[in-house]
Amino acid sequence: MKPAPFDYVCPETLEEALSLLARIGGEAKVIAGGQSLIPAMNFRIFQPKILIDLNRIQELSFVRQGNGAGLRLGAMTRQRTLERDPAIRTAAPLIHEAMPYVAHPQIRNRGTIGGSLAHADPAAELPAILVALEGRLRAVRAGSERWIEAAAFFLGMFATSLEPDEVLAEISIPPQPALTGTAFLEVARRRGDYALAGIASTLTINTDGTCLAARLVYLNAGDAPRPAPRAAALLAGQRPAPALFEAAAELASSELDPPGTLQASPPFQLHLARVLTRRALALAHTRAQERQR
Repeated sequence: MKPAPFDYVCPETLEEALSLLARIGGEAKVIAGGQSLIPAMNFRIFQPKILIDLNRIQELSFVRQGNGAGLRLGAMTRQRTLERDPAIRTAAPLIHEAMPYVAHPQIRNRGTIGGSLAHADPAAELPAILVALEGRLRAVRAGSERWIEAAAFFLGMFATSLEPDEVLAEISIPPQPALTGTAFLEVARRRGDYALAGIASTLTINTDGTCLAARLVYLNAGDAPRPAPRAAALLAGQRPAPALFEAAAELASSELDPPGTLQASPPFQLHLARVLTRRALALAHTRAQERQR
């Protein structure tokens, strides 16, 4: 398959890109790494009249420490950087842990964090991770900007709250509480394939060992990253134990709506989600305890 005919522009600055979008609006598509967009264009799922390439805009590629030791990431930051940068490993270990699951090294060399988030594939890892970390996204348009909570950014399959004249410029990740453990797990038929099911989890404990708070967010379990707030709330105030994790896994499965794939029926995806929930909570709890020592 070949894409439908389109024009191509490659602005040097963000201001130039925003000016183009202000004039063109819904007829344009912004390209970052292109690892998802170009195949979709080849299948004519997307047929933009104009492609605006952000790769020359250096101001959109950065990794910085945010307020209180959080992170601020430029939308054009490569996924390979997320995998290897020591600042990511320290401030957001959940991202560092998950990146090797994202496709293959060749894809991560070109793919960007902003491109993956804006593409909003419900089977992708980064959207679920950002919701689990309670991140925020900065959307800019000519003359203004706004911050969007990750939970409100993803509206459905390939749909976000970005307006046609907006560009995703930056991602902010808040610092995690001191005694927080994280875990990312997924199951795929082969390394690099889309996950049949996956989970991004955080678990924070008190100094007495009880659970203070948890976050459970699933990928490929609905038409967007799917949190399980009732299952997470079940853990609060409790002493983490296998039986508690089992109860949370059962409750979480009732909050999910997996679409099914060619390789996995919805009931099998729910089974995987339960297994991954138990394992992820146990791993996150162990890591939280290690921070206490």
